[in-house]
Amino acid sequence: MSELNSIALKILSKGQGILAADESTSTMTKRLESVNIPSTPKNRLIFRQTLFSSSSMSSCIGGVILYDETIKQKVSDNKSVPELIQSANSVPGIKVDTGAKVLANSLKEKITEGLDGLRDRLKEYYKFGARFTKWRGVYNITKDHPSKLSIHSNAHALARYSAIVQECNMVPIVEPEVLMDGNHSAQDCLIKTSEVIKKCFEELILHKIDLTGLILKPNMILAGSTSDKKIESTEVAKLTINCLKSSVPSEVPGIAFLSGGQSELEATENLNLINKENNTNFIMSYSYGRALQQSALKHWSKDINDVDGTQKVFNHRAKMNTLAAQGKWSKDLEN
Repeated sequence: MSELNSIALKILSKGQGILAADESTSTMTKRLESVNIPSTPKNRLIFRQTLFSSSSMSSCIGGVILYDETIKQKVSDNKSVPELIQSANSVPGIKVDTGAKVLANSLKEKITEGLDGLRDRLKEYYKFGARFTKWRGVYNITKDHPSKLSIHSNAHALARYSAIVQECNMVPIVEPEVLMDGNHSAQDCLIKTSEVIKKCFEELILHKIDLTGLILKPNMILAGSTSDKKIESTEVAKLTINCLKSSVPSEVPGIAFLSGGQSELEATENLNLINKENNTNFIMSYSYGRALQQSALKHWSKDINDVDGTQKVFNHRAKMNTLAAQGKWSKDLEN
């Protein structure tokens, strides 16, 4: 077992998942302002420290994806944020892409940037304590998209990123997100997501990536957010598993789904059914942002000093998702 494979398994074993706390300053500002909290470095840290010091960190959260600002901050007892995460036996990680920009020659699509200077940034993040990283490519579904140009360009960038990350002894999370936006059917989503993931692994293999030392972070197979062809959760599970079985090499140790616009309950229920139906060797877990944090954020916004109450809300959501990652969740447990 390689060191990278050990890290990947430590993050995802025993139903543990990933807390995606890597919102950029602009995204975090929108989240905080939506609950009438000023977005200052101090307030952003207070909210994140409240979550990172909760009891579910040691039982449910195998890894935390951080943002550049957060990984460099210190918490109230002068520990660094990565040290706080490590004290719960969870693994600190870091978002390393610099965002999606307009793709030249396909102006309605995006390409993710951030390869310039990546090696030096990774060395710095490693010293701060990060042992895994994240890079997100985004694809939209329309009659003409995603184009072959978008699929190829983003796969190539994800592979180059992964190669540099593994060279720096860190585990890359490969996140090719086919967006829910649009009125496409689940069948459209299945076809396009399969194409996207297959191209990603073609490029990863071409770039000699150790597939046992990465984590895939895909979307589930869902109908578009404005589609009138919504499908049941049982069908979501079936199509998602079929997609991954046909697209992902068996060497990959684990898959951590993004929630991608689903509500907290939808993300938990769909993950649970995927694990009930899972007939693969892949660990199927979660890497959720809003679907782990939204209720906690709403509670915290009423009184940012109510640490215990906020942690209680977060601990519940984390426990529900960890049960779902083992196929042991039920709606009755939500009460």
